[in-house]
Amino acid sequence: MNTPFSVLDLSPIAQGSDAAQSFRNTLDLAQHAEAWGFKRFWLAEHHGMPGIASAATAVLIGHVAGGTKTIRVGAGGIMLPNHSPLVIAEQFGTLESLYPGRIDLGLGRAPGSDQLTARAMRRNLASDADAFPQDVLELADYFSDEPRQPVRAVPGRGLNVPLWILGSSLYGAQLAAAFGLPYAFASHFAPAQMMQAIALYRQQFKPSAQLAKPHVMLGFNVFAADTDGEAQFLATSMQQAFVNLRSGRPGQLQPPRAGYRESLGPQENALLDSVLSCAAIGSPDTVRRELLDFIERTGADELMITSQIFDHAARLRSYEITVGL
Repeated sequence: MNTPFSVLDLSPIAQGSDAAQSFRNTLDLAQHAEAWGFKRFWLAEHHGMPGIASAATAVLIGHVAGGTKTIRVGAGGIMLPNHSPLVIAEQFGTLESLYPGRIDLGLGRAPGSDQLTARAMRRNLASDADAFPQDVLELADYFSDEPRQPVRAVPGRGLNVPLWILGSSLYGAQLAAAFGLPYAFASHFAPAQMMQAIALYRQQFKPSAQLAKPHVMLGFNVFAADTDGEAQFLATSMQQAFVNLRSGRPGQLQPPRAGYRESLGPQENALLDSVLSCAAIGSPDTVRRELLDFIERTGADELMITSQIFDHAARLRSYEITVGL
């Protein structure tokens, strides 16, 4: 396939494990992804979630970048309402100074947590999301050669840290288009407005110093194994996690369960059908067919592959199959 593939990792905490093991698994996955030829390795920002260890995103990016050599490493993304733009400019200026030419900065306007946790982080929650466009411009200015602001990001000023806009609605598409930035859509968990967002972004895109033409990266779930049956079994860990999260019961990543979908009611199955509309589950032939169909349908410039699999070795195998198609 000519479409570049990248990796999105949440550093999942599996049942019976802990964050330390998750971080070891994350670095191991990144090293494999680099050897296999994936383009980027991105880490998300989530807070207060028992099954996700990637809370201090910049710290974990440094850990991964330090343990790899060539793959781009970045945030998918930093939830900007949780932070001041200056702090993020300094963090990613530091990362770019340590690992030049390898750092990406994806930006989202959701808190990456529940409202109680978000309030504990910033406390002026009501205005933060509304300030997102201005915060993006402020952050970009800190990285410019001649910032307009009197405060300087050191390190940060004059460094080339590519910014991305992340989103799961039309808002992010409009903002990315207006600012001339690459756009990453979270179709791996919120696919409802994907096609509308892609069309809107491409129609309204205005070229910028960073980007001459639109670039769309789409999140996509892959559960690949040697057989369709094995892949379907492995995918039940992610399915359990999603149902539990939407039911207000977030927890650690559970072992796969035979017959899990059959145990659910119509409402839960409909929820999973929606999420898994942007997923490939099966043997190499099945995954290849579904990936090609998705790329043809969307015209994606890049796919960000996520694979929430309980067993680390099985997760590695899923990515290895995917990149080899």
